[in-house]
Amino acid sequence: MNFLTTFAETTEKSGDIFSALGIDWRLLILQIVAFLILVWLLGKFVYPWLMKSVDERQKNIEEAAKAAKQAQESAAESQAETAELLAQARKEADEIISTAKLQASETLSASEKKAKDTAEKIVADAHDQIQKDIAAAKRDLYNETLQLVALTTEKVVGKTATQKTDEALIAKLLKEEKA
Repeated sequence: MNFLTTFAETTEKSGDIFSALGIDWRLLILQIVAFLILVWLLGKFVYPWLMKSVDERQKNIEEAAKAAKQAQESAAESQAETAELLAQARKEADEIISTAKLQASETLSASEKKAKDTAEKIVADAHDQIQKDIAAAKRDLYNETLQLVALTTEKVVGKTATQKTDEALIAKLLKEEKA
């Protein structure tokens, strides 16, 4: 409280509050004008440039953040595409493998069938040849039998018969034998 009473007494004596506080009002006005000029100069020349630099820096930071976000999204998309391509490649590889196995199986079956058909044809050809050989042997045996019968008949009868009479006689005897 002592300070307030001293301040009140000094104000009454000098009559001016500024001088009681030890402030020169002319100097104060000069400082206010200088401050306002400084604020005006800063506002006119420094603050716009400073704000422009700050705005540009902020814009660059935002663009960098946006680019980083896009890069992350792009990386995620690339990773997803890579995973999808790998899955598709695996699927195609599985299909190729199964197709190759199927073709190998079909080729094996076809080869086995062809070999079997070839073997059957060889066996059938051999059977046909054997049948032909048997038929030829039977004809030869028949002809030799006819000649033997003719010779035997000639020796038994003592006379030679003609070829036609021999064949007719032999055919007659063979028919009688079979019956």
